[in-house]
Order: sequence, then C-alpha cells, then structure tokens
Amino acid sequence: MRLDGRIVIVTGGSSGFGRATAARVAEEGANVVIADLDEPGGRESVALVEKAGGEAELVVGDIATEAGARAVVERARERFGTVDVLVNNAGIAPGESTDSWDAPEESWDRVIRVNLKTVYLCSRAAIPVMIANGRGSIVNMASIAATRACSGASYAAAKAGMLGYTRQVAPELASRGVRVNCVSPGFMRTPMSTGERHGLDAAAQEARLAAMGEGVPMQHVGSVHDIAAAVAYLASDDARYVTGQEIVVDGGFLVAPAQPFQP
Repeated sequence: MRLDGRIVIVTGGSSGFGRATAARVAEEGANVVIADLDEPGGRESVALVEKAGGEAELVVGDIATEAGARAVVERARERFGTVDVLVNNAGIAPGESTDSWDAPEESWDRVIRVNLKTVYLCSRAAIPVMIANGRGSIVNMASIAATRACSGASYAAAKAGMLGYTRQVAPELASRGVRVNCVSPGFMRTPMSTGERHGLDAAAQEARLAAMGEGVPMQHVGSVHDIAAAVAYLASDDARYVTGQEIVVDGGFLVAPAQPFQP
C-alpha cells in the first residue's frame, strides 16, 4: 500500500472530493484527519475511512481562521503523532445565478476565504511539521476554472490563486523534502455540480450533468474517484520527484476546441 502508516489531513472531507479522497487514502494504508464544519457528513466520512481499514479523526471547526487551521494540525499530532500529507480540498461555489465582475462583496469574500485562504492557513500550520520530518506532500484542489472561463469570477480567481500559490511555494520547500502540487478537476458528478444543494430534483440533476458531458471529449462527466486517485498518487512516493505541478483531470476538456458549459 502506497500510503501505509501515513497521516493525511483532508479539509472539506465531509462530502464530494474530500470524502472520496479520505476513503481512497485509507485504502492505501493511511490514517486520516477530516476537517469540516459539517459534523454529520464528517462522521459519515469517518465511517468510510474505518471501513477501508484506516483510523480516522474528525475535527469540526473553521479552518479559514488561524486558530481553526492550527487546531486541525495539533489534533493530528495528538492522535497520530505527525502530519505527512495535507489535502487542501475545502471549497464552495457562490451559489448565485451570476458571479461576475459585479459579484456582491460578501459573496466574493466568502468564496476567496473558503477556497483560497484556507490553503494558506492550513499549509502554514502543517509545513513546519513536515519540514521537521524531512518530508511531506501538500495537494491543493484547484480547478479547470483557473485556466478556462467556465465558472464564476470569484471561484476562478480563488482557484487561479491556488495555482499561483502552489507554483511559488513548491520550489521554496523542495530542498526540505516537502512537495506541493495541484489537482484540477473538470466537470464532475459532485453535490456541488449536480445542483442538488440548490434544490434540483433527480431528473434536473441528470439533465445538468448530461449537458456538461456534451462539452467534454470523453462525452461524460467524471467521478469523485477519478480525483481521489490523482490525489493519492501525488500524496505517495510514486510522485517523489513531482512538485509544483498541476494534474488536470477533465476528460480532455481543456485541450479540446469546445465551448465551455454554461449552467
């Protein structure tokens, strides 16, 4: 198992990419600390980790604050002794029909705070532990929205900021044994993308996903498990010579002459 005995923090681990990632790294032998505000969802993810053979700890709190981010790392050290991998997955979409140059300030700030500031704060809390160990891996959950106009302005700005942060920090930490990379999902079946969280019924959700898939060369949307597999690779020693990189998992969307999906 590629992550046998490793301690992995997954932020936003109560659903979607985070839940799938938590379960996948557990299958690879890791123990997992899940950080999220959603306690019921987090407990479901803990159960999946345990079913996969790993031990799990749930930390409920606001990781967009310094105290909240540090609490997650401290809890990981208390329970498991260290931190080997940090998956910065926490993220939200604006939840409004329009998110452009005139997005409401409150909405803009919230998206940047959850999607980008958490990356900075959680990384800042975990990196000293990794440096002391002489090794570590940080995987940031970016998006194709950082590269191509297929989402809202605040979301795209946050994800582009994540890419910039990754590319800046990776060479700073490389000589200390800490790798920093990104996974950029394309159109995926998640509670965020289906419209489930906005009240769409099952038929409307499937129609939405089908429309997304039409713009993808592979002709369908991806799965959370596709993303979890990419994260597990970057977290493992299979990627020991990989840092500062973005792995795009999008069915060929970015390289195709296709029109972006407009929800």
